Amino acid sequence: MGLKERKARQKKFLRQEILDAASELFVEEGYENVSMRRIAEKIEYSPTTIYIYFRDKAELLEQVCQETFSRLNVILTRLSEQPGDPVERLKRGLTAYVRFGLENPHHYRATFMMPIPEGFDKEKYHRPDSPGMLAFDILRRNVYECINASKFRNVDPELISQTLWAGVHGVTALLITFDDGFPWVGQDQLIHSTIDTLLAGVAK
Repeated sequence: MGLKERKARQKKFLRQEILDAASELFVEEGYENVSMRRIAEKIEYSPTTIYIYFRDKAELLEQVCQETFSRLNVILTRLSEQPGDPVERLKRGLTAYVRFGLENPHHYRATFMMPIPEGFDKEKYHRPDSPGMLAFDILRRNVYECINASKFRNVDPELISQTLWAGVHGVTALLITFDDGFPWVGQDQLIHSTIDTLLAGVAK
């Protein structure tokens, strides 16, 4: 590996380290209470280094969310393109969503469980081409496929899509938030039971 490639890899690694530290601090200490200096202390770099990569902490939060959605979209897109029964394909996608949240708890909480801070352009998060809406559109398309294959009752696809998302987000948020002490019946069992129950509610 040449010097140029090594520097590019180091730069990418440091950028990811900054994003990981920021997402953790935003969740643990609150967005308003976290400064660029605090993030720098977390990764043992100078604040000047962080400003090379990010303009301010608002851009940092936005990039945390965008990166989270982008990584999730890659997983969901791959699963949605697999052949076979559309319901099973949808089920795999819903399960992958929960797994992604549990494997990336700080990123998930920063993206899905924190209120959008004051001063942010909230409308842009709801535009059709935003990373978040693209992720939801994958779910919506899978629901349409199930309806077209006569697997689901012919009810409002948007309602079904939002209901499924609400359900998997709920179990993801609970398992992240109450990951210690609550006597869960078993993580896998709970995830599959939740998804099976949601799908049974819209099946023909």
